Amino acid sequence: MTNSNSAQEPTVRRRDFLRGSLGLGAAAALAGCGFSGDTPAPAASTSPSGSAAPSESPAAKAVIDGDLVYFNWAEYIEPTVLEGFKKEYGVKVIETNYDTYPGMLAKMSSGNQYDVVLPGARFVEQLRNQNMIQRIDKAQLKNANQSFGWGSYFDNPWYDPNSDYSIPFSMYTTGIAYRKDKITTMTGSWADLWNEEGKGHIYVLDEADEAIGMAALLLGLDVNTANPDDLAKIKDKLISQKPYLRAYSTDDINNLAGGNAWIHQEWSGDFLNFINYTAEDPKIWEYIAPKEGMPVNSDAWVIPANAPHPGTALVFLDYLLRPENIIKNIEYLGYPLLAQGGEATYAKMVEGRPSLAIDLKNIDDTKVYRNHTPADTAARDTVWTEVKAS
Repeated sequence: MTNSNSAQEPTVRRRDFLRGSLGLGAAAALAGCGFSGDTPAPAASTSPSGSAAPSESPAAKAVIDGDLVYFNWAEYIEPTVLEGFKKEYGVKVIETNYDTYPGMLAKMSSGNQYDVVLPGARFVEQLRNQNMIQRIDKAQLKNANQSFGWGSYFDNPWYDPNSDYSIPFSMYTTGIAYRKDKITTMTGSWADLWNEEGKGHIYVLDEADEAIGMAALLLGLDVNTANPDDLAKIKDKLISQKPYLRAYSTDDINNLAGGNAWIHQEWSGDFLNFINYTAEDPKIWEYIAPKEGMPVNSDAWVIPANAPHPGTALVFLDYLLRPENIIKNIEYLGYPLLAQGGEATYAKMVEGRPSLAIDLKNIDDTKVYRNHTPADTAARDTVWTEVKAS
């Protein structure tokens, strides 16, 4: 790839393409279905985790107190689960979708009101520190034991101590997908994204953290580093990769399905959805867990501080934790859910592909993307901007 601007393909976020759907999320995104709040959200924090103590307002009770105002990625709940909730409780689900986490945060910060939102772990921490989400009383959840109290990492995650303000939902890793009929020289390393056989058919995710994190792991560095010397090495490494690339893109499923991608930095759930629902011949595809390590990320449900119907939100979260709904969502999404009751379902889905397995007891915090100070964020963003412009 000689010119990143000419070769780069349009960026579409990963969940827009679950199960091979073609941009349905983009059509639905920011559809204006949220309640418009009169009270602005608190000012954004200017430092990473621990910068502010969250408010301690009384937790809501799990009783239906109105329709559900729902803010999530498009198609990120199995449709019959939503329909079942509406039917059982006699409520409407007023759905709005976002296509990026920053876009989600911007809508919430502008004062828009939602009952439930699904941020990534880093954004849960930001929302908690900015007093933008409310405490969740687990005693209100009949099915809380599906997520808590059995020794899970998510009893006390880094982004929300004691999970006081969030309910964990899904998890994914970042690895490498490749075509075995085209590439015969894979080594099981992040260095495979510089593979000579794949030259001109290699994609790297168009995400600053994912690209910088991948290069950091290959160089033996912390995925969250903002050290100037480290960032200089990462920048040089990523620039050296550009002659091998077809593009930076998060349209990973379509890149694989269209035949352009022989090697693709890949999210685990997207790969599983691709081989289960889209690939013409799943047997020619493999997913590698690089030997230098894989980033692990997760998301979680929260109830905004200005939620109009927090009681309905709690009833909905409890409904999602029912074992039958856990299984439905795992089968639909292709991501393991962070709750008991779906382990066998996910294990069956990834049978014969051990690189897709996720063990909740072996989460490596050092490979989880964290929040940074504004200065460190700017330094990392500058590296990514300069790499793409080079």
